[in-house]
Amino acid sequence: MTEENGFKYSILASGSTGNVTYIETPERKILVDAGLSGKKIEGLMNEIGRSLSDVDSLLVTHEHKDHVAGLGVLARKYKIDLYANEQTWQAIGESCGKIDTDQKHVFEMGKMLTFGDMDIESFGVSHDAAAPQFYKFMKDGKSFVMLTDTAYVSDRMRGTIENADAYLMKSNHDVEILRMGNYPWRLKQRILSDHGHLSNEDGASTAISVIGKQTKRIFLGHRSQENNLKELAHLTMENTLMQHDIDAKNEVLVLDTSHVEASPLYHI
Repeated sequence: MTEENGFKYSILASGSTGNVTYIETPERKILVDAGLSGKKIEGLMNEIGRSLSDVDSLLVTHEHKDHVAGLGVLARKYKIDLYANEQTWQAIGESCGKIDTDQKHVFEMGKMLTFGDMDIESFGVSHDAAAPQFYKFMKDGKSFVMLTDTAYVSDRMRGTIENADAYLMKSNHDVEILRMGNYPWRLKQRILSDHGHLSNEDGASTAISVIGKQTKRIFLGHRSQENNLKELAHLTMENTLMQHDIDAKNEVLVLDTSHVEASPLYHI
């Protein structure tokens, strides 16, 4: 595959403390979410040999702080075009400071927009935000799906995201660790609800329901520091794949993500 075919991506940060993903084509440089400080995001971009000054677009999934903490800073400093659906813009309000209205664009749920040489499709998820949506990135018959803040996957969602080349899939918590942990019962109920987060087991079941012959990588994202273990999340996904006769060492690779260290820049 030549550099002109497909595209590149890096999970700059994924976790309960902050989320940022970078997508690159020959024509466009895109961020999804800005859930860390501007300084931290600059450092993560440097880790993969890229600069925020080259980023032209930033897509927002929803208004929670771990997805928009650095949104205003990046918008003001780098004059990046920002995209979110109307309800999310309303929910963000003034929480990210003043943002030039010329930089704020609407990307409605269930729509597809073309960004230079890449098509991006948005789809709704079940999460306790105003109108949370995630994205499928497509170029040259290749696709990458982000799906981290949802409590379940509907048949409609499954039809949109199936058989991607790579997934950023939620493995938020281990149910038993969460139940035995120190979180208040109300917060535990929220996490376990239909508007909360996918557990390790649910994330693995979701992966089985959507992966196809094109799928080569599954990244485990948005892992809780308090209610999960990296090794447990990884083992749960690998074991589930192997139980379904999928070779998790050679056929579909399971890859961990970090809340403090960028992944390599992968070519899809």
